[in-house]
Amino acid sequence: MIKDIIIDGKKIGRNYPCFIIAEAGVNHNGDMKLAYQLIDYAKASGADAVKFQLFISEELVTTMAPKTKYQTKTTLGSESQLEMLKKLELNVNQHNELKKYCEKIGITYLCTPYEEKSAAALHDLKVAAFKVASTDTNNIPFLKYLAKFETPIFFSTGMSTLGEIETSVNVMKENGALNNIILLHCVSEYPSPMSESNLRAINTLQTAFHCPTGFSDHTKGIKASAWAVALGACVIEKHFTISRSLDGPDHSSSLEPGEFKKMANDIRELEMALGDGIKRPMESESENKKYMQKSLVAKRKILSGEIIMEHNITCKRPGTGLPPLWLYKVIGKKALVDIEENERITLKNVDWND
Repeated sequence: MIKDIIIDGKKIGRNYPCFIIAEAGVNHNGDMKLAYQLIDYAKASGADAVKFQLFISEELVTTMAPKTKYQTKTTLGSESQLEMLKKLELNVNQHNELKKYCEKIGITYLCTPYEEKSAAALHDLKVAAFKVASTDTNNIPFLKYLAKFETPIFFSTGMSTLGEIETSVNVMKENGALNNIILLHCVSEYPSPMSESNLRAINTLQTAFHCPTGFSDHTKGIKASAWAVALGACVIEKHFTISRSLDGPDHSSSLEPGEFKKMANDIRELEMALGDGIKRPMESESENKKYMQKSLVAKRKILSGEIIMEHNITCKRPGTGLPPLWLYKVIGKKALVDIEENERITLKNVDWND
């Protein structure tokens, strides 16, 4: 049984609208004005939440840490990862201002902490949920620390095996996050190849861990996110920027506002198409049912008192008489009145006493 989780008043689970997260990340480039713009555009684009990152660069990477290949392509080649990150930091007070602004305009503020000090600061800000990035999927000490806050956790699973995820999920459950974990299937490449999306892993994670499960989508474009929702993803996270032309590590693999809005609209339209799964005649086809389906009718004139035989009746439109499944209830009964050729067989023109 998968337990629904509530984030900022919204229920997350397969029976509720997909929770859409605009991953602003570090696409503010350290500029608060740009951060506010990201929030505004995220709200206008149909996101339920906008997510940032809080970190202390010196506690996140060593001075010798190299950049990833994608970071080397999208930022200055001469700077270290530490130097790159220092330019992208926002402090706790700035995050508090962003959170208050999110509350003012009606979008949920979320954030990824990358070490314990940042996690504690976000807890003090009463963040609605933590996001654990794939960089910390196997960081057991950090996960144990984070779980103790008993705050909902979006848990990205990039670069991890099912066994590694199991170890981490168990640690979080044992330390306070028992019913507060939302797993996000993820492929940690920017952008990630569509051929490696492995969207069926969403169902694998749901089955294995009985947690609400979503998709942190790093593919180009918007198709994979809607496909993931069709497969049962109840959360979609997608990188979001004002413009892919901006300098910074994540802009080039992010969606611009118009694209994000199209993705959100596609997801909402898909949800309408998915429906509730109950097979029944829909409202739009109820009128057609009467005219397009068939009824039992006389194949030739049947005289009053005559035994109705199978060779005397057939099935024709409209469907306003007795349905074809009544065929063997009618056979062997007497006609109460003359039934003309092509006349419908009804409850009133058949003797049901025999």
